[in-house]
Parts: sequence; structure tokens; C-alpha cells
Amino acid sequence: MQAISDTLNDAFGQRQISTIFGQANQYRVILEAMPEYQRDPSTLSKLYLPAGTTTTQATLSSSTSNLILLPTNATNLVPLDAVATVERTTAALAIGHHDQFPAVTVSFNLATGASLGDAVAAISAAENDIDMPASVVGTYAGDTAEFASSLAGEPWLILAAVVTIYIVLGMLYESFVHPLTILSTLPSAGVGALVAMMMFGQDLSIIALIGIVLLMGIVKKNAIMMIDFALEAERVGGLTPPEAILQACLLRFRPIMMTTLAALFGALPLALETGTGSELRFPLGITIIGGLLLSQLLTLYTTPVIYLALDRLHRRLSGARLLPGEDAALGAHID
Repeated sequence: MQAISDTLNDAFGQRQISTIFGQANQYRVILEAMPEYQRDPSTLSKLYLPAGTTTTQATLSSSTSNLILLPTNATNLVPLDAVATVERTTAALAIGHHDQFPAVTVSFNLATGASLGDAVAAISAAENDIDMPASVVGTYAGDTAEFASSLAGEPWLILAAVVTIYIVLGMLYESFVHPLTILSTLPSAGVGALVAMMMFGQDLSIIALIGIVLLMGIVKKNAIMMIDFALEAERVGGLTPPEAILQACLLRFRPIMMTTLAALFGALPLALETGTGSELRFPLGITIIGGLLLSQLLTLYTTPVIYLALDRLHRRLSGARLLPGEDAALGAHID
């Protein structure tokens, strides 16, 4: 096979075999068949291969009837027709390859109102319907491949972010319970982002997922402000948990609103911009604004409730003394 490939390369590949250096210029010597032979497929029957196992430099000699590639150190030649059969068929001008395997690229565009995830699902269903043989394998490339790889690692990314937040907050407050109170604000942010995307007809794209992960770092600061102040009031001021969380909500309401509005107004240009590339920034702005609005409305009410419920549960499990009225409240909460 190597001898056949080398012979065809010598005849039709325009291989450079030498360089002639002159006084002013240099000339590259190209080995190839004469132009009249290159246009005639019957030339293949005039090619000869070396019969020995040693491949040497070939020289080209032509006559009016034959075209011969003669190795310099070989005397036994075998016609190409003796080891190969030439057939005329219809074939592609070029054969694409992917990872060294022959491949055919099928491109597609999204219909109006369709998402990339819907297109991937439809293509997978079509692959199952046509029952492709095991030797044919379909893979995605370009934006579709990036989308698939991002979705595959997104749940682990979100889980790693939540675990990291819990560990850092647990070390900060020296508690296993209070970080759960802060993490309880994250679901409302995710729901708000998804609702905002549905209202504006946006898909859950990679940019939208980035916005949801970004919300995890912005939204939890509401609960951090309240929980941090409430714990300080309990430890230093000697207040009860209900009194501490109530005072925290009253005194930290203004800074919570200021930081939320600052983040919300910072995301407005992303959602209102209509220039080049706005289709990428628009989902990011929508997710941030929607998540901030819903979480701001809910966390101001849910965070104190969850704080008191977890604090009572922690007191009961640890065997600490419950305050008057908390035993009945805890029992009603658990029931």
C-alpha cells in the first residue's frame, strides 16, 4: 500500500524532489506526470510499481506510449493494473474528516421560537428512528457541543457553589444551622429568574445559567445582613431570638434595599440594550432583575420565619432550655 501511495503521489501530487541553486535564484524541481497524462484516467494503467520491498528514489521517464516510474535501484516492475482495479464511480470532490475518521457535517438553524435544547432532542430522536449502524457515530460540534458540555457540568457547578457557601458561612457563624437560613433565600432567586425568562420568552441558555449562579452571590447578602445582626444582638445585647430578628429586620431594611437597588439598576443596561451583541447580554440582565425582585419580596418575610424555626429546632435537639411559649410553637411547627 505504501508503494502504491508513493507512486500515485509521484505522478499526481506535484512532489518537490530537489532544488537547483543558481547565482541569483533558486529553482524547485517538481516531480509529476505530464499535463496530458494528468487529464486522462487511463494513465493509471501506465504506472509501474517497484517489486522489491526496498523503496528508493523514483525517476520519471516518459515516451509516446508509456509513462514509467522507475526506481533507481530496482529492475523488477509491476504494473498497477496487476495489484489494483480501477472503477469509475460517483464520489465527492472532498472527504471531510473528524478525529481522523471520515465525517459528514450536517448544519442546521433554529426555527422561530425553538430553542437549542429542543433541536438537540429532535436530532437525537431522528437518530434513533433511522436506526443507524453501530459503525456510524454522531457527535455535535460548535455551539451545540458547547451547550451540551455546559449543561452536563452545570448541576455540579451549582452544587459546588452551594457547598462552598455553606462551608464559608458555617465557619463564619460557627454553626451548622444558621447557614441553612441564609441558603433558604436561593430558591426564590432561581424561581424569580425563571419566571422573568418565561415572561420575556427567553430560553434557559448558557448566559442565563451564568446569571442564576451570579444571583447566588447577590441574593444571600439579604439574609447575611439580618442573621449577622440578630446573632450579634443575641450574644452582646442579650435579646431573645424573636426580639433580635425583629430588630435586625427594622435596622437592616434600608441597607438591604440600597444594595438590592444598586445591583438591580446595574443590571438594567444589560436588559435594555439593543445594540450588537445584546442577544447575549439580555438573558443575563433578565435573570438578575427577575431574581432580585422576587427574592427581595420574599426573603424579608421568609428569612425571619426560617431563622426562628431553625433556632427552636436547634435548641430542642441540643437539649437547651426553650423560652416560654417556644415549646408549643415548636411542636406546632413540627406537626
